[in-house]
Amino acid sequence: MKLLKLGLAVFCFATANTFTYAQETNEAKAKSIIEKGIDAMGGKELFSNIKTLYTKSATITDGRNVYFITKEMAPNLGSFEIEYEGRTVYRSWFDGSTGFEMVNGQKKLADQEEFKDKPGRKYIMNELAYLDPSLYKVEFVDTDKAENLHKIKATATDGSVVNLFYDTKDFLLKKEIKENPVKNSFSTILCEKYKKFKDLVHCSKTVLRSEDGDQILNLVDLSYNKNIDKKDFK
Repeated sequence: MKLLKLGLAVFCFATANTFTYAQETNEAKAKSIIEKGIDAMGGKELFSNIKTLYTKSATITDGRNVYFITKEMAPNLGSFEIEYEGRTVYRSWFDGSTGFEMVNGQKKLADQEEFKDKPGRKYIMNELAYLDPSLYKVEFVDTDKAENLHKIKATATDGSVVNLFYDTKDFLLKKEIKENPVKNSFSTILCEKYKKFKDLVHCSKTVLRSEDGDQILNLVDLSYNKNIDKKDFK
């Protein structure tokens, strides 16, 4: 009986060690792929030095030309604007502690669930956040050989999940599937083209996939570390 108990204990210990090793291996592989993606986009030093980021993307909604504008400032300030015929028709922003929105010229509190990831943000570039164990746990899932994509699961401390799909050749991020367990919803973002802006390689054609159909965003302007200050988030 003693030998049986000892044998079971050794088996359980070995199984636990194997499982732990597999977890560590999957985490290390995931981080290696993410780091290669960062290198393909300009490198970790560049990413770390980006303190503000401005983007302007063109899209078509109901047959009309519309612009989506984002502004970000480290560590966690951000805003989103919809511009139509030269005027801002919608704006939402996070001032470092609270999310707001402006509709028809009226400022009001926004749905704070939409900003739940903002208070804990430390970086402009999401890839750096994925490598930070205080923000995300990442694990390699598998490689889709038919589509040539590595799949990585990134789980945030709040329980939300982002599934990242990196190209097996150039290691650029080609698809994201975001899961929101609170709202039982998910969204899919595809990157079909990349373009270089100064030293930064960034997605220049994005497809937002939803049940209502695809929306295509073409990036027309991007700049970093200039023309943004704290007053843009008030």
